[in-house]
Amino acid sequence: MIKIENTIVTGWEAAIRGSRNPMNSWSKSDSGFKDGYYVIGENDLDLMTRLSAAGNDHGKFMRMIHVQCDVTAPLFWWKETDQYKVGTTTNSTSTMHKIHSSPITLDDFSIEDYEHLGEWKDSFSNVIDDCEKLRQAYNSTGDKRYWRMLIELLPESYNQMRTWDINYAVLKNIYHARKGHKLIEWEQMREWIEELPHAEELIIGR
Repeated sequence: MIKIENTIVTGWEAAIRGSRNPMNSWSKSDSGFKDGYYVIGENDLDLMTRLSAAGNDHGKFMRMIHVQCDVTAPLFWWKETDQYKVGTTTNSTSTMHKIHSSPITLDDFSIEDYEHLGEWKDSFSNVIDDCEKLRQAYNSTGDKRYWRMLIELLPESYNQMRTWDINYAVLKNIYHARKGHKLIEWEQMREWIEELPHAEELIIGR
């Protein structure tokens, strides 16, 4: 499971200006603010589309288009995003500081096939129950050994929310590199990417 909320896309004005710098073609720009919104003109979109299709060097303006959002996803998925560190920033909710603050239940985990776990269903439920018992033991005693055991036992399907700052260049890499990945979270992210402004021209490619 992955949930993406509060998406904001910024940086268009500077990215377009930068894309026209190499040929000093600023006079051909047809983008601008209208009714408080920045509207991208046909000339600028055509130029950006051609530059993006020409490769990362020509499409470096994509690094200036920033996307900020809140992403809730399991720890095992966040581990895979670690390779996308250049040009990205995340601020996460703190497992270290807040894991003991509220009851630990099945709703805190991404278990897409829980109903089909069969004989493993009870085993997983027991682990969650043990995590909750350790949480309660730490809160009642203050003994950090319980907290340590809770962190060590916590399954990687535990959901964590992070506020993510990423750019179109990285999202283009993700979109194409993660096609057909066995983790459904990547496919769900690809679907979200497809809905971003001008994703078809700049990220997906015609």
